[in-house]
Amino acid sequence: MTSQDTARRGPLLLGVRHHGPGSARAVAAALDAAAPRVVLIEGPPEADALIPLAADPELRPPVALLAHVVDEPGRSAFWPFAAFSPEWVAIRWALRQGVPARFIDIPAAHTLAWQREAALPDAESEGSEGEEPDQEASLRLRIDPLAVLAETAGYDDPERWWEDVIEHRATAGDVFAPFDALGEAMEALRETYGDGGHDRDLVREAHMRLQLRAAQKEFGDDVAVVCGAWHVPALRRRTTVTADRALLKGLPKAKAEMTWVPWTHRRLSRASGYGAGIESPGWYGHLFHAMDRPVERWMTKVAGLFREEDRIVSSAHVIEAVRLAGSLAAMRGRPLPGLTETTDAVRAVMCDGSDVPLALVRDRLVVGDVLGEVPESAPAVPLQRDLTRLQRTLRFKPEALEREVELDLRKDTDAARGRLLHRLRLLGVDWGEPARSARGSTGTFRETWRMRWEPELSVRVAEAGVWGTTVLSAATAKAEADAVGARALAEVTGLAERCLLAELPDALPVVMRILADRAALDTDVGHLAQALPALVRSLRYGDVRGTDTRALTGVAAGLAERVFVGLPPACAQLDADAAAELRGHVDAVHGAVGLLAESLAAREEGTGSGSGVDAGIRGRWHRVLRVLAARDTVPGVIQGRSARLLLDDGELSEEEAARLMGLALSPGTPPAEAAAWIEGFVGGGSGGGMLLVHDERLLALVDGWLSAVPADAFTDVLPLLRRTFSAYETGVRRTLGELISRGPAATAARATPTGSTAPPGFAPHLDVPRADAVLPVLVALLGLEEGSHEYA
Repeated sequence: MTSQDTARRGPLLLGVRHHGPGSARAVAAALDAAAPRVVLIEGPPEADALIPLAADPELRPPVALLAHVVDEPGRSAFWPFAAFSPEWVAIRWALRQGVPARFIDIPAAHTLAWQREAALPDAESEGSEGEEPDQEASLRLRIDPLAVLAETAGYDDPERWWEDVIEHRATAGDVFAPFDALGEAMEALRETYGDGGHDRDLVREAHMRLQLRAAQKEFGDDVAVVCGAWHVPALRRRTTVTADRALLKGLPKAKAEMTWVPWTHRRLSRASGYGAGIESPGWYGHLFHAMDRPVERWMTKVAGLFREEDRIVSSAHVIEAVRLAGSLAAMRGRPLPGLTETTDAVRAVMCDGSDVPLALVRDRLVVGDVLGEVPESAPAVPLQRDLTRLQRTLRFKPEALEREVELDLRKDTDAARGRLLHRLRLLGVDWGEPARSARGSTGTFRETWRMRWEPELSVRVAEAGVWGTTVLSAATAKAEADAVGARALAEVTGLAERCLLAELPDALPVVMRILADRAALDTDVGHLAQALPALVRSLRYGDVRGTDTRALTGVAAGLAERVFVGLPPACAQLDADAAAELRGHVDAVHGAVGLLAESLAAREEGTGSGSGVDAGIRGRWHRVLRVLAARDTVPGVIQGRSARLLLDDGELSEEEAARLMGLALSPGTPPAEAAAWIEGFVGGGSGGGMLLVHDERLLALVDGWLSAVPADAFTDVLPLLRRTFSAYETGVRRTLGELISRGPAATAARATPTGSTAPPGFAPHLDVPRADAVLPVLVALLGLEEGSHEYA
């Protein structure tokens, strides 16, 4: 110990705030001054063997210690560390000085066993992700020590109080004074509030005292302890070894394993649900690393972010924002500008008073998307090692920032990346989520993924390790098990599709055998109709992935035939909810039949046997739709939808469609049933609005029917009609309103063959001169030469 600490008797107790940069700087200064022979740190002692890895330059915070039950990896707990965490600073100091560092909190074996009892071991310090609070403890008073101290000092915001007292305090002078003052404050709080509602702290603190005594026996009083300030009074308290051991007697235990895993600033934030987190990890990281002129450097970061987003921000903006932040701090009596002052200054100077661009600053800088890194030498389950190898081979680095990745499956690397993501999704590791392409591409040669790595995925990987030691073997075993355990036919067909996407050749035969058995036994038309689309979609993947889908084709064709036979009887005498559900199945089957017909035709063409099967399956489906459109016992929403599908496929003339609509909207049809027919025919966001815009006969029928609906029935059909027409785009609704105001029925009746009396842009026949005027623009857009073969 130095001369500055000659009067200090006993171990050096450094009470800190977890993830506090001011505490981290103070800990570094105190350790330099005291030079202890051993450093004890609040944390699970099972992690002692992992401390040397902190010296590896490839272990970059934020990281976390992950503990999980050996036989139940889903039961886990995290102890996160940021670069500005006092515990991390203490570990790094000890490693640099060659001094032993040890964790002294209660073992993770007990923490994980408490989870089995649905308990929360600690709501103040490092704690565990995803645990439920103890119901009995939740009824007691659970205090926030910082909030109490801030309120006592006259602050309404604990963060502001901490910034003023700790973060903005100069490190010169007595380096131990802040810890003494904070320890005295916590002593007063413990005298008033006892354990503060954190009842298991008494057990944890008993274990800490035992570890502290053991270190003192070995090193004397040259011991430094870095722990939450709340625990300092308990470590000073004189108790007997017997009393402390009595508190630890009979605790439940679980066999646990530990390792380092990457963490993120976002998960350190309180908004992400981490109990000992902070609201602004990015800001605190900036304060820790910016040794001078922190406000100026922060404003420069903000300006850089805005410039990346194409916002106009000059050096003058930065200078003025710094001045305003300083003025606000002086007006509010603060020693230096804090996050509140800098945020207010950015809003006023760089955001023109708007909170919209300010949200970007909070998301990207105040919280941040920093993702830590862990070296290969860290302990990991075999599956995690295989995943790491694949990520390195495919140059597919995990990132905390959400981003979209578009894969071209014709390229080997992109195809392998797609397979990896699909296999991980089968294992419940949702590193990527399928997304709609920004290009609007719907082909099978491209995939778009929304990517973000979350720390919890490390737990999911550990859980999935029970299925195999590699991603391929684990995904195969998981798919086979899911197929055996699937309850619904649609689950099996969906699994077949996912097996094709993930290219699991060993799992697909098992899934197909179970699929064929389930399809043969299932007689529910709804189940069959729900299962068919996923099965047919799977046929499309054979082309791009080179997968043999002949077995799928036979099952899909048989499933489609059973749907054709069973659908008309299943649609009879349904209530509104059942009719709406079955209408969705009709839409899905219609799309599936189109894809199935194309696949069958392509297969027949490849064998040289013609494509009659294409017309055959389409023709049979169209006959089913005609039955549904004309049968009185079928609900109106399904009748209307069937008529619309036939019209779109060119199997129903416009005159026939108008006739069916006239029958459906005749005075003898109940208004609710007629409204349901309209919803089926022109609703559902399927272009029905444009159909009414371009066919005034149909619009006239709807207008005439709606005008004749009795007043007492109008309120009953209004919600259904509003739901139908609200799905149209604003421009479509405006155009329909204009046509109605002109009187569509009269307009349609007066229209001549040339359409001379129709409104501009609407006529029964093509306006050839106006259509020809478009051709030069179209040629220029397509890059064609006039007179070329493509042009013709």
